[in-house]
Amino acid sequence: MAAPLSDGDRRKQISVRGIAGLGDVAEVRKSFNRHLHFTLVKDRNVATPRDYFFALAHTVRDHLVGRWIRTQQHYYERDPKRIYYLSLEFYMGRTLQNTMVNLGLQNACDEAIYQLGLDLEELEEIEEDAGLGNGGLGRLAACFLDSMATLGLAAYGYGIRYEFGIFNQKIVDGWQVEEADDWLRYGNPWEKARPEYMLPVHFYGRVDHTPEGVKWVDTQVVLAMPYDTPVPGYKNNTVNTMRLWSAKAPNDFNLQEFNMGDYIEAVLDRNLAENISRVLYPNDNFFEGKELRLKQEYFVVAATLQDIIRRFKSSKFGCRDPVRTCFETFPDKVAIQLNDTHPALSIPELMRILVDVEKVDWDKAWEITKRTCAYTNHTVLPEALERWPVSMFEKLLPRHLEIIYALNQMHLDRVAALYPGDIDRLRRMSVIEEGDCKRINMAHLCVIGSHAVNGVARIHSDIVKNSVFKDFYELEPEKFQNKTNGITPRRWLLLCNPGLADIIAEKIGEGFITDLSQLKKLLDFINNEAFIRDVAKVKQENKLKFAAYLEEQYKVKINPSSMFDVQVKRIHEYKRQLLNCLHAITLYNRIRSNPSKSCVPRTIMIGGKAAPGYHMAKMIIKLITSIGDVINNDPYVGDKLKVIFLENYRVSLAEKVIPAADLSQQISTAGTEASGTGNMKFMVNGALTIGTMDGANVEMAEEAGEENLFIFGMRVEDVEALDRKGYNAQEYYERLPELRQAIDQISSGFFSPRDPGCFRDVVNMLMHHDRFKVFADYEAYIKCQGQVDQLFMDPREWTKKVIRNIACSGKFSSDRTITEYAREIWGVEPSATKIPPPNLPRD
Repeated sequence: MAAPLSDGDRRKQISVRGIAGLGDVAEVRKSFNRHLHFTLVKDRNVATPRDYFFALAHTVRDHLVGRWIRTQQHYYERDPKRIYYLSLEFYMGRTLQNTMVNLGLQNACDEAIYQLGLDLEELEEIEEDAGLGNGGLGRLAACFLDSMATLGLAAYGYGIRYEFGIFNQKIVDGWQVEEADDWLRYGNPWEKARPEYMLPVHFYGRVDHTPEGVKWVDTQVVLAMPYDTPVPGYKNNTVNTMRLWSAKAPNDFNLQEFNMGDYIEAVLDRNLAENISRVLYPNDNFFEGKELRLKQEYFVVAATLQDIIRRFKSSKFGCRDPVRTCFETFPDKVAIQLNDTHPALSIPELMRILVDVEKVDWDKAWEITKRTCAYTNHTVLPEALERWPVSMFEKLLPRHLEIIYALNQMHLDRVAALYPGDIDRLRRMSVIEEGDCKRINMAHLCVIGSHAVNGVARIHSDIVKNSVFKDFYELEPEKFQNKTNGITPRRWLLLCNPGLADIIAEKIGEGFITDLSQLKKLLDFINNEAFIRDVAKVKQENKLKFAAYLEEQYKVKINPSSMFDVQVKRIHEYKRQLLNCLHAITLYNRIRSNPSKSCVPRTIMIGGKAAPGYHMAKMIIKLITSIGDVINNDPYVGDKLKVIFLENYRVSLAEKVIPAADLSQQISTAGTEASGTGNMKFMVNGALTIGTMDGANVEMAEEAGEENLFIFGMRVEDVEALDRKGYNAQEYYERLPELRQAIDQISSGFFSPRDPGCFRDVVNMLMHHDRFKVFADYEAYIKCQGQVDQLFMDPREWTKKVIRNIACSGKFSSDRTITEYAREIWGVEPSATKIPPPNLPRD
């Protein structure tokens, strides 16, 4: 960990975090001591650092609880339309510091902990990341929860409480090795179990069509136990709820075994049910059609919809008895947002409940379902789209299969009436895909069952309309929207980069924290010499701190005055970490061929996890570490170039590396990255972007001016033209000597002397099967990197571009994104009203 702050520095870190009153500090100390002595170490004489962390977490949680209760009372009394954000992933990271920031408690806690002879940063480091997500999709869900609370929306996040989140990554001899993430082993101070709201979820069984209606019978039951986590808005006393479900076997689970005398076997079998919430599938942008995954998807949907309907029926002026029996107003009171297709079963499940249980007429139920649900598409990669075998549905969810068939028939009848004789269109638009293995296309189910379908960046939404769902767009163009992603400025500026937040606040005030568009005011200071110096100084301090962290954690020594060139994201061929590798090798070869020539020193840092079953992604990690081994140990290179693989990249590591980065690599093949949000985090934290015109990079270039980013390579139309012509990697290999040299080195075992054939699969893929056309962008990328070097040699001009990028990053706040969802999809209005705090009387 970096050296603790001196007294002077600690007292300087005050402006944006709020000045701590002495009363606040005394109260925090008193509460901390009470928790430490009575809650945690009553049977021991010695407290451990983890005890101190838990004492502080409980102290901070005390400030949440009153606000949490009051917020929920406020919703019951006012009965607003409620927003339900359904996601199989919530990548929350750590909670302590975020809660202190949002409650305005950080300085009081810092001072109180300091007075007790402890270090706040050291306590924060003890907290486990809640890694219940893979990457962008799960982290977006976390940012959205923060924004929904900050905007005063009556919103709930619903997901699964995985016992094991995204695996911990260890690098052993250059290879990724996975370790289970036992994040709950010491307990989770932020969650509250709610057994009184436990609900049954049914699987298997059969369907009976009776005169009284349809019945799904002989099912196996699993119980869904809710755990609630408070989600505080920023200084508005609103505390919303994230409810995560955990699977429990009912007490009579498999007791037929017990009746035959095998009681032990019956109890052991409980694990089968409880496996549903055991582990997060570690796949990003890849569909894995396992029955357990389908069970997870139905489990979260079935429990959540029961909860939503219970709340809808009783939410009237604080009454807890069912007072609403008519579902006519359901879409006026409930909005369900499907975060990708993973919760797509909400559509047939809501139909099942309305038709089979509540006895609503089929057509009316369909209208209610469509008006309630909305769908966000997150990817255009075909291997990521969920297509479940019909045979699996038939066994696991027989009633839902019947409903999907009936919905599809209605849908196809409509298409056939509008496009008579167009059989091919019917085939393309069907929810059921015919073939050797009949499959259910979950994206098509989401589109027909929702009133709004959105992509997550303008270029992506255009691809969705013109390509992925072209036929559906022609049928119902009014359904399709764009909602460009955003990030929460609380975590991704205020929390992770307090030095930058402070100097911004000194210049333009604190309004930017809840209205990031106010950063535009910084345009007035682009030529202000003092501000240029301040921005450069904050960046250098962040770099020194991160260099110290790397030295302590990874035993790696880096040059803090080198350019920190960072690419952190999931390892995937489409994200093109291989292009970054080829640049590193090219730089290395240039240094080797002319060691005396001056160059801009660089530290290239690449971090990210590979899905455990994704062979090529694991090979890419091995290649990065192997290149690093050669370059970092070459005496000719010295401090000029280092290649570092950042092990176990996660939210808490992102909070350290992003504020320290000079250059942000966003280099996916145009048309493959739906949006990206890392690109936005780097921009607001003062890194310049080298990137393709893909995802939200397009809008970043639009906001800041293309000349203030380093844009290179093919555009979407160029990629399409190359596809039509036929991509031939050999052409580039033969034409570009530096590229050929790099590939030959990888191929010959230069970077893997102990196993010369180690990278044959990588080379073979690049030369013969590269869907993402790495070589086609190599020349433009290398040239663009030369422009990066040129600018970096002029620190003043570099920093002016940095300031312009920060000033133009305001659009990329998740507050703006959520405001658009609220107004244009959910039909609700954000509220700036502050709920009175617990110590003041209610209105």
